[in-house]
Amino acid sequence: MLQRTNRVMVPDLRVAGARQKMPAAGRCTMDAGADLKQPFYRFVIADDHPLFRGALREAVAGSFGHADIAEAGSFDEVSKLIDGHGEVDLVLLDLAMPGVRGLSGLLYLRAQYPDVPVVVVSGNQDPAVIRRCMEFGASGFIPKTLSVEMIREAIGKVLDGAVWCPPEVDLTLGADSETRQLVSRLASLTPQQVRVLMMLSEGLLNKQIAYALGVSEATVKAHVSAILQKLGVDSRTQAVIIASKIEPEQWQPAAAVEN
Repeated sequence: MLQRTNRVMVPDLRVAGARQKMPAAGRCTMDAGADLKQPFYRFVIADDHPLFRGALREAVAGSFGHADIAEAGSFDEVSKLIDGHGEVDLVLLDLAMPGVRGLSGLLYLRAQYPDVPVVVVSGNQDPAVIRRCMEFGASGFIPKTLSVEMIREAIGKVLDGAVWCPPEVDLTLGADSETRQLVSRLASLTPQQVRVLMMLSEGLLNKQIAYALGVSEATVKAHVSAILQKLGVDSRTQAVIIASKIEPEQWQPAAAVEN
């Protein structure tokens, strides 16, 4: 079980992603002086705003001098970068970017790359959204309004194997039984099934999904059947309703949504 920096334990339904970074145990290191060796890290920054990607890159580079930092402007680029960069140590993921809806990007990455820690970096600071991100397997949540120093500290904590989120967010509130079941069912989907579910929620037909994924319609039908079974529903419409529940606005108070 990972340790939280504010002494709050992560709920059991979380999928742990962070790994201990121990230079003496095989991590690649680079000389930084006669008596000092620093670990070499690989980061992927996923955000559709070039200016923020640049700012986040500077924040990371300023704290981790020996680092390979790749940038993705859309979610489709994220998987390509992870697959092409060998062992990635951390993904910094914006919730709102092309190719994802709600927590679908986080859900996909946790299923496809369970050993790669993912830290959500978002302008949405609603405590309910932060708790859902942690419940869906994020190793941390960094608000975009955080200072550079705090961003560096948060990233360092995650790389050391901890879980980080704003200290004012109380994770002990946990989730109700319905949410726990939802998390468990969605977490059981394969990466391809997550993609199919998101495409179903966009109203795409089987043949359109097949074309987008480069597979046959029969394969898509098999994925849909498996999705319905895992989610415990009988129709595509019911599956889409469940998919809509991972949209951040579903967890915010009505007044906040109206504003």
